[in-house]
Amino acid sequence: QIKSLIARELKDLIEIRRDLHAHPELNYQEHRTSDVVQRQLSRLNIPFKANIAQTGVVAYLAATTDHGNTLPSVALRADMDALPITEQTGKPYASCNPGVMHACGHDGHTTILLGAARILAALPHRPRPVTFIFQPAEEGGAGGERMCNEGALDGAKSKGSLGNPVGEIFGLHGWPTFPVEHVATRVGPLLASVDDVEITVKGVQSHGAYPHQGYDPITATAHIIAAVQSIASRNVSPLDSVVVTCGEIKAGTANNIIPESCWTHWTVRTLKDSTRKLAKERFIQIATHTAQALGCTAEVTYRESYPVTTNDAHVVAQFFAVAKEVLGESRVSEVQHPTMGGEDFSYYGKKVPACFFFLGLKPSEAGHFPTLHQPDFDFNDDAISTGVEMFVRLATRPV
Repeated sequence: QIKSLIARELKDLIEIRRDLHAHPELNYQEHRTSDVVQRQLSRLNIPFKANIAQTGVVAYLAATTDHGNTLPSVALRADMDALPITEQTGKPYASCNPGVMHACGHDGHTTILLGAARILAALPHRPRPVTFIFQPAEEGGAGGERMCNEGALDGAKSKGSLGNPVGEIFGLHGWPTFPVEHVATRVGPLLASVDDVEITVKGVQSHGAYPHQGYDPITATAHIIAAVQSIASRNVSPLDSVVVTCGEIKAGTANNIIPESCWTHWTVRTLKDSTRKLAKERFIQIATHTAQALGCTAEVTYRESYPVTTNDAHVVAQFFAVAKEVLGESRVSEVQHPTMGGEDFSYYGKKVPACFFFLGLKPSEAGHFPTLHQPDFDFNDDAISTGVEMFVRLATRPV
């Protein structure tokens, strides 16, 4: 019954996905996307609350039995925002918003959750209540944290939700390295914590021909960039993981002027709280002392952002049991090692037992398939039915 219902809805879901793809919106600006979600929920007569965390939407479907409605809700989550990237797919439904595109597949995630809402609303038997979370601002805006803080998991006792409080939550992400109709996850850490760091190194400006008359912040910054790599190579176990990456450098106005300052922007990623603490301490020490040794000062702004995305063992076991029944064991994998990408789904996992899983996107015949955050990436519509069925089957598994 579920498969036939999905097949009936698939054409329309693909149209919705491509419409969302053509109209991408950056974090906390997802007004049109939120309106699409609200219209779809209204058509299904599913109660919802809008404007949670600015543009987020939380919807709720009761169970079909009195006993089911005494149970905690199972939550399904999708993110809605796009990225500041100029699209290069050449697709007829490419972005109409210059400089913004769905390069991470959130258009697909939103569509899959809408599809799950359609199927669940049509089923005669739902053994437990279901909460649908359409979240803004995953891309750096910590929308997941705001949804939690505004009560998306708390049920009717909160202004930000409805029905019963959430007892467990599932989320997915389209994954270009796994084949379509394939899913994968793991117990414990799946994605890394994400910290955002800015350094402003200040020196003394001078003529480029007379460097001895000043203190060069660019040279000091270059030494900092090299020195902080010792955190990974000399401070953290070779069996642990830490990434320290400088992604932006801004300094200077001319080639013959040593500037007064140099600004850099970094991301620091770890998989353990203890490693996260150590990386922060060593980063600040190395930056400030290296700059000082070269006659400069370093102002470090260190912001701890997304936590590690950690999967609960019991909920993951439930996921694997359902996935193997739906797809067969050959299409279900255990992720062997965490990825150093980050996800604000992690905030939900701090509140309730959670399982985040990867949904394969790569066509079976494809030698190359664009990956996330690339300008030629496009979510694979062939993955929609698998994502919808996984969400529906997870929400309707026996109590």
